[in-house]
Amino acid sequence: MATKKGNRIVIKLRSTESGHMYVTTKNRRNDPNRLELRRYDPHLRKHVMYRETK
Repeated sequence: MATKKGNRIVIKLRSTESGHMYVTTKNRRNDPNRLELRRYDPHLRKHVMYRETK
């Protein structure tokens, strides 16, 4: 069976202040640039910026 090819890809979000990472998906067509989100960092116990990494 062939795999499903679509616009959604798996990305890693890495914290700008520690080494913590989240894994999520994004739509390549809607967000062609690198994603930046403000998420909770459990190591620092506060919300910080997370940036998309390869």
